[in-house]
Amino acid sequence: MAIARSRKAPPPLEPVSPSKRLFTVHEYHKMGEAGILTEDDRVELIEGELIVMPPIGPEHAGSVDRLGDLLRALLGPTVIVRGQNPLRLGLRSEPEPDLAVVPHRADYYRSAHPEPSDTLLVIEIAESSLTYDRKTKARLYAKAAIQEYWIVDLIHGEIVVHRDPSRTRYRDVRSVISGDNIAPLAFPEVSLAVADLLG
Repeated sequence: MAIARSRKAPPPLEPVSPSKRLFTVHEYHKMGEAGILTEDDRVELIEGELIVMPPIGPEHAGSVDRLGDLLRALLGPTVIVRGQNPLRLGLRSEPEPDLAVVPHRADYYRSAHPEPSDTLLVIEIAESSLTYDRKTKARLYAKAAIQEYWIVDLIHGEIVVHRDPSRTRYRDVRSVISGDNIAPLAFPEVSLAVADLLG
């Protein structure tokens, strides 16, 4: 008489959660070289993720150009005011801030994008991107130890000034409005009228 043998139940499967595939700056550039990303793609690499940026409206574009011209005139030839160009923030982030003020270099940074140690001031012009600029971008720039970050808030007519970066945030955050003046940390002798910056 055959004896029935009990089969062992298979061990329970471990639950598997989906995970993100984070990219490095090197891989991000390779995607551009391979044609996966083109100049027409409005994307930034933020903490390993490809972030699709909204189209630039005419008010935003005009504000970037006007503010860039104003800063060039006031800060002089010792700096370069870069408009919507990459800023290398470590292994996994390369945002393209609306404006970045960096020390002048003879090669205009053709050999490598500026890094946090090169960066004197970062400015984002905020319209539809206000929440993103206040949260994600502020955290990103603080983590990279960018010493000063301004959000030119076109909605509320103010400039939100971020200083004293820590690992996750800026410890000194204040708003200035029309009628106030402000001097960038790197240029304490240059007093800028907030009304001129806001346009």
